[in-house]
Parts: sequence; C-alpha cells; structure tokens
Amino acid sequence: MSQLALVAKFELEKEQKAAQQFQLAQQHVTQQRQKLSNLQQYRLDYVRQIQATGKGGVAAKAYHQHLSFVGKLDKACQQQMNVISQASLVAEQRKRAWLEQQKRRKAVDMLIDKKAQEAQRIEARREQQPL
Repeated sequence: MSQLALVAKFELEKEQKAAQQFQLAQQHVTQQRQKLSNLQQYRLDYVRQIQATGKGGVAAKAYHQHLSFVGKLDKACQQQMNVISQASLVAEQRKRAWLEQQKRRKAVDMLIDKKAQEAQRIEARREQQPL
C-alpha cells in the first residue's frame, strides 16, 4: 500500500504542476489580450487626433505619413491577434494535459480506496472466523 501512496503523491504533484502551467498560460492569454486592447485604443486615439487636426488642413506628405502609421498600427494589431491565438492554443493544450493528469490521479486514488476496502473485507472475515 505504501507503494501506491507514493504513486498517488507523485500523481498529485504532477497534477498540481499541470494546473499551475495551465493557470500561467491563462494569465499569458489575458496579458496578451490586454496588450491588444491597449494597442487598439492607441490606434483609435491616434485616428481621432488626426481627424481633429485635419479639420484645419493637412499637407499631403503629413497625411500619407499618418496613413502609413495607422497601417503599421493595424499590422501590429493583427500580429497581436496572432499571438493571442497561439497563446490560446497553448492554454487549451495545458488545460487538456491538466485534466488528463487529474484523471490519472483520481484513478490511483480509486485503486487505493479499492485496496483499502478489500483489506477491510479480509479483516472482517478474519474476525468472524472462529478460533
């Protein structure tokens, strides 16, 4: 039974590590989404600023520079969405790994319980037998 207890402890540690890795992956996704949100907000503020200053007239060169910068911001937003997509895939993989490890740990726990119940049945039979 002590060998099973060691296995159970090992499986529990693996489960806890997998849960921690999943949590870290989720935090990474959240951070990347926040970065995207900040980038989108910056882009929106920049476009509004251009519109406000453009009402007084803007030189063609300055207008093209503004458009170029907005294009770069759009590209950065797209790249950030790709980062989020990849981070979400990693988080989902870590979640599946954690759930699989949880199943393994529960299976070992069930085996330990089954062995304990069997030992109790054997002991109960032994106590009922006449000496």
